[in-house]
Amino acid sequence: MPHDDFQVEPVPGLPERPPEGEHILWQGRPNWWALTVQSLNLYWVVGYFVILFAWRFVTLFDQVGMAHAFRVSFPFLVIGAVAAALLLAIGAVQARATIYTITNRRVAMRVGAALTVTLNLPFSRIASADLALRRSGNGTIALDLMDPPPLSFLTCWPHVRPWHVRRPQPALRAIDDAARIARLFAEAAEAQLDTPKLARRPAATDTGANDIAPGAVPAE
Repeated sequence: MPHDDFQVEPVPGLPERPPEGEHILWQGRPNWWALTVQSLNLYWVVGYFVILFAWRFVTLFDQVGMAHAFRVSFPFLVIGAVAAALLLAIGAVQARATIYTITNRRVAMRVGAALTVTLNLPFSRIASADLALRRSGNGTIALDLMDPPPLSFLTCWPHVRPWHVRRPQPALRAIDDAARIARLFAEAAEAQLDTPKLARRPAATDTGANDIAPGAVPAE
């Protein structure tokens, strides 16, 4: 669930200290360059302004000469450089403000530069996880939740799976060594979900005995 992060974090990335029996397996941040390229489409934006420059230059140089055509077209490169610098700054700030945490019981995501929230996602709420791995080893782990996600796509962006707007999937975006982190997540989730759960029913009024719920393991 979301958490009010105006409170002081007792543990970086977590809204409170882990309860007894829970321990942190991994913490990390997105790679700021990969996050900018993947979520802010840096290459597409730069390519767009380069194409505008080339189109303007090609259409003018045979009429006014190469030097003048370059001077008239050059502002497109300047605008593109400014746009790229802004995107890089946004990506760096977003990555710096983010902490992903995997414990032996859940995934926690402290995200947001301006509006900071923490998502606590127990393994029992996660239906599946998909890994998108790149050749560099960087990748994204998207989490498909059993219940509707607690926040909207825009609130979680860019820490969501791209294009899944109607049913947002929180994602550990642009993390390095993603294959190893995915294996760690899978092993922790499998171990947690295979752990027997003890559940007691209310005491019977006539006998005072405690019944064990079906499928639960009796207490020793």
